[in-house]
Amino acid sequence: MKKLTTVLIAAGLLATASACSSPQLTTAETCDRVGVAVASLPSNASKTATIRVANAIRPIEPVASNEMKPVVTAILEYSDELVKETPDENKMGELSAAYQEAGTKYGELCRG
Repeated sequence: MKKLTTVLIAAGLLATASACSSPQLTTAETCDRVGVAVASLPSNASKTATIRVANAIRPIEPVASNEMKPVVTAILEYSDELVKETPDENKMGELSAAYQEAGTKYGELCRG
């Protein structure tokens, strides 16, 4: 009886986990979600505002379209380094370049 119960619980957990996994978004859907998150960022963003936007974008990264995944990743990496107490200047230079490229790619894919 214990084995049957264990098997049923395991099967239920697997079914629940597979039902909860989100399908990959299309490029348009990814653009919309990133756009909504970024829209709340003021032009003179504080660290707190940057953290909030990054946290809003973070759940999008795993389900982003293949075209938008590098864009979302670059935004998050740049934001994460930017809000550190002492950002690494060398790393910020690299991430800033990737962030600029991501902005260009975002413009091409989302505003197109």
